[in-house]
Amino acid sequence: MIWTYVTPILLLCVSNVFMTFAWYGQLKFSTAPIALLIPVCWSIALLEYCFAVPANHLGARVYSGAQLKTMQEIITLVVFAIFSVTYLGEALRWNHAVAFLFLCGAAFFSFHKWA
Repeated sequence: MIWTYVTPILLLCVSNVFMTFAWYGQLKFSTAPIALLIPVCWSIALLEYCFAVPANHLGARVYSGAQLKTMQEIITLVVFAIFSVTYLGEALRWNHAVAFLFLCGAAFFSFHKWA
């Protein structure tokens, strides 16, 4: 039953790709009118919801809400780091690595079974 645990993670990854493009993809189109950007971005966000809702719905069967949220934040950071380097052409710096390590620490505390 490994798919029970893996499917929500995969769906969250796909969801975050759409979310990142919906929120930040328009930054490359600085001269585009807002009246055009809003419906385009909302359309992409709708696709994001089509993956996020099932991810959380299925994920709640095997993960707690805190665990799902922690995973989502880590996935968001990884997806955004790749996006910012490849799509926006921005550099990653040491403080981004520190932020990622703190989120990994949050994941540890979220998933560890304490007495």
